Amino acid sequence: MTTDLMTDSHPAESVEQTSSSRKKMRKNLEPTVQDILARAKTNRPSARGTWICAGLSTLLLWASFTPLDWGALGWVALVPLLMLVRLEMRTEGFYRVIWATSFLGWLGMLQWMRLGDAAMYPAWFALAFYVSLYVPVFVFCCRTALHRWSVPLTLAAPLVWIGLEYFRAHLLTGFSWYYLGHTQYRWLEIIQISDLVGVYGVSALLVLSSAVIASLIPVSVFDKCSLLMDTRLERGTVTETRRPLLHVAGFLVIFAAVLGYGYQRRSAAEFKPGPRVALIQGNFTSSLKHDPNEKPNIFRTHDALTHMSIEHHPDLIVWPETMFPEPLADKEPGMTDEQLLEVAPTEARMHEADWLKFWNDNWAQDILTTRSQMANAGMMIGVQTRYATPEGVKTYNSAAFLHPQLGYSGRYDKVHRVIFGEYIPLKETLPGLHSLTPFSGDFGIDKGDSFRSFKYQDLATGREWTFAPVICFEDTVPRVVRAAAQSGPDGETVDCLVNLTNDGWFHGSSELDQHLITATFRAVECRTPIARAVNTGISAFIDGDGAILEPEVFEGVDDDQTEYDTFRDESGHLRKGLNAMLVHEVPLDPRESFYLKHGDWFGQSCGFGTMLLFLTGIFLRKRPARVTPEQKAA
Repeated sequence: MTTDLMTDSHPAESVEQTSSSRKKMRKNLEPTVQDILARAKTNRPSARGTWICAGLSTLLLWASFTPLDWGALGWVALVPLLMLVRLEMRTEGFYRVIWATSFLGWLGMLQWMRLGDAAMYPAWFALAFYVSLYVPVFVFCCRTALHRWSVPLTLAAPLVWIGLEYFRAHLLTGFSWYYLGHTQYRWLEIIQISDLVGVYGVSALLVLSSAVIASLIPVSVFDKCSLLMDTRLERGTVTETRRPLLHVAGFLVIFAAVLGYGYQRRSAAEFKPGPRVALIQGNFTSSLKHDPNEKPNIFRTHDALTHMSIEHHPDLIVWPETMFPEPLADKEPGMTDEQLLEVAPTEARMHEADWLKFWNDNWAQDILTTRSQMANAGMMIGVQTRYATPEGVKTYNSAAFLHPQLGYSGRYDKVHRVIFGEYIPLKETLPGLHSLTPFSGDFGIDKGDSFRSFKYQDLATGREWTFAPVICFEDTVPRVVRAAAQSGPDGETVDCLVNLTNDGWFHGSSELDQHLITATFRAVECRTPIARAVNTGISAFIDGDGAILEPEVFEGVDDDQTEYDTFRDESGHLRKGLNAMLVHEVPLDPRESFYLKHGDWFGQSCGFGTMLLFLTGIFLRKRPARVTPEQKAA
C-alpha cells in the first residue's frame, strides 16, 4: 500500500523529472556534430603515418636518381606522398614532417656539393633547405585543389608538380636539376615529348602514374599506415576517387600516345653527317686547377691531348671551361694606353710597362691561334677573359673561338652565372654571404651580354657549320640552352651546341653523371646535338634523340698511366676521372622542334594554375564542414 501511494502521488511531476533527466543524460553522453568536429580538429592522428609516407616517397625519389639511378622507381615515387593529399584530416605536425623528410632527402641528393671545398657545407645545407620547401608546398596546393575545389588528384598532382618545377627553374637564378622526368633518360621513346613541352612533359607523365595508383589505394591501407583516427568520422577522412577505372584508362591512353609519339619521332629521324669534333678532357681537381704551380702541367696535358687528336682530322677541337691557364686580354676598341693606365689597380701602376704589355701583346690569342693552325681545325677554348673598358676592367668566364686561317674570331661570355659559385648577390649589403663560398677577396665574374654562335668552314670541302657554346651549368637550364640554340645568323638554329664544363669541384661524384643526364634533355628539346668537353668528365656526344653516343675514337690515360680504349668500364658506366680525348662525327638533326619555337608554354600554364591554388589556399576561408544526414539525426 505504501508503494502504491508513493507511485500514484504526483504522477505528472514524476514523468517530467524522468524525461528531464533522460535529456540531461543524452546531452552528456551524445556529443553534437559540432562537438565531434571540434574534437576531430584538435585531436588529430599521430604523425607516425606521415613520417612513413613522406619518408618512403623521399627514399624512392633519392633512389630514382644517381648514384643508384633506379629510374623505374620514378613511376611510383610520389604514391605515398599523394596518400597524404587524400587525407581530409591532417595528422599532427603534418607539413613539418613532410618538410623534414624532404630536407633529409635533398641533403642526400646534393651531398656532392660538400666535395668542392669545406666552405661549401653552408651552401649545401642552404640549397637543400630551399628546394625541400617545394615538397610541402606541393602537398598544400594539391590538398587545396582536391578538398576545396574538388579537382581530381590525377589532374591536380601533375599540374602542381610541373608548376613548381617551372618556378624552381627561374627563382633565385634557377635550379633545374633533379626533375622527376630526368629519371627516364634511358627510355628514349618516352622522353621524345620534350620537343613539345620540354622535360616538364616527362615529369607530368610520371606524376600522373603515381596519382592514378594513389587514387586506387583503399581506406584499409591508410588505417594500416596509422593515418586515421578511431572515431565515428573515420569513414569520411579519405577522399574517394570517382570512377577509378576511368582514371586508369585515361592514363593508359596518354601513356600509349606519348610512347607512340616517341617511336614515330625516332623513326623519322634522318641524321646527316656533321663536323668531326675532338673533345679534350683533362683530369684536374679544383685544388690543382687553382694551384699556380700546376698551371704549366695543365697546359701541357691539354696540349698533348690536342696533338693526339690531330691524326683523326677533327674540324673542331674543344677544351673545357677555363682550362687555358692564363687570362685572355681584350679591350674595348679604341682604348688608349692612357685609358688603360687609368683603370689599372694600385699595384699595377707600379709596373706600368708590364700592365700595358699584358693588354697590347695578345699573348693568349697568339698562342691559341698557333695551336689552331697546327691542327688545321677550329678551336673552342674555355678561358677567363679580362676585358678593359674606360669604366674599368671586367672579368668573364668565356669560350674563345679560333680559326686556323682567321685566327682569334671572338668569344662568348657566360650569361647565366652560378649563384655563390660565380657571383655573390648583395655582397656589399651582406658581406657575410662570402662564407657560403670557397672564395675570398673581390670574388666574382661579370655577366655576359648575349649568346653567340661561331661559324666554321672547312675550306677543303666547302662545308660549314655553326656552333653555339654554353658554359658549365648553363646546359642544365632549359631557357638558357633554348636561347643559345637560336643564336645562329638571323635567329636560325645552330648546327651543334658545345658545352665547356669544369666539374673538377665534384671529382668522381654522382654530380658528373647527373649533370650529363640533365644535358641530354636539352638536346631533345631543341633537336640539336651537343658536344660536351668536361674537366674530370664526363665528356660526351649527345644526338637529337638524347642518346649518349659511343665516340669513334677514345684514348684515355689515368693517373697510373693505365690506358683505356673503351668509353665505358666493365660495369657499363661512362668513364670519368682520367685524362682523355674523344673524337666523333656529330650527327646533324634536321627535325624541327615545337618547344624551340614556343618555349615553356606548358610549364608556364602549370605555374599559373599552381599560383592560383597556392593563393586561394592561403587567403580564402575554408568551406564549412559538410554534415551527413546520419550526423544530423544523431
